[in-house]
Amino acid sequence: MNTQLDLPGHSWLGPPIDARSLFAPEQAALMATLRSLAPADWGKEAVPGWTVRDLVAHVLGDFYGRLARDRDGHQDGPRFAPGETLEAFIHRINQEWVDAYHRVSPAALTDTLDLIGGQVAQFFEATDPNSPSLGVSWAGIDPAPMWLDSARDFTEFWTHRQQIRQAVGLGTDPDPRFLPVVVDTFMRALPHTLREVIAPVGTQVQVGIDGPAGGTWTVTATGHRWSLAEPDVERPAALVRLDAETAWRLCTRGIQPDAAVARARIDGDRELAEAACQIVSIVY
Repeated sequence: MNTQLDLPGHSWLGPPIDARSLFAPEQAALMATLRSLAPADWGKEAVPGWTVRDLVAHVLGDFYGRLARDRDGHQDGPRFAPGETLEAFIHRINQEWVDAYHRVSPAALTDTLDLIGGQVAQFFEATDPNSPSLGVSWAGIDPAPMWLDSARDFTEFWTHRQQIRQAVGLGTDPDPRFLPVVVDTFMRALPHTLREVIAPVGTQVQVGIDGPAGGTWTVTATGHRWSLAEPDVERPAALVRLDAETAWRLCTRGIQPDAAVARARIDGDRELAEAACQIVSIVY
């Protein structure tokens, strides 16, 4: 597999992420979770308004959508209603799919997800990471390079598995193969998060994530946009430190920004730090 990824016009998004090899082990982890569920677990709430069974049906819909659109070139998917925003469109078609699958049993969902998920993993493994692909709205880019689009899908599948785990009383999966890539992908939302923040050129905001999944991401005001590509200065205008659990929950709105700020360690310009804590890395 070629892991030498280029940055044509996308350097402000930071170094490319190669998540292609992680789809198969993530799929295996999902199937192990689902096959361990007790019958009563499928009716527990996983996210507001959706049970575990509903969320699994949603993941299957995402799998089918990716294969139909990008592998098979199928063009007969749902369309925007007049005046419908992207967020409203996505929420509507997701709910329509989940409603349609109410008649499908957990056992049938699991078996189908096993089959189709394997095909999705094979699809992503074969992609060209530098090719143009679906836009990533929370990163502010359309079309996005495939490396970001595929990393985005990886984080979505991982996040839904964590929501299922939490619904049945399990904590976040600490597997060191997955969480560092999830956090790194989520941090690519920082330039878009700060897009309306006016600051002198060269101003830097740094977000540090503690623990084995952590790292440091520095976003710089360039006058044109905020960028993850600029070299770090010795002392950023604002520094935010979060633990990995708080970070991924914040980015997926499992917690709200004010809760993240309360848990954060902040140095420097508090207004800039709080602006960075508005980060969201899902369609919300």
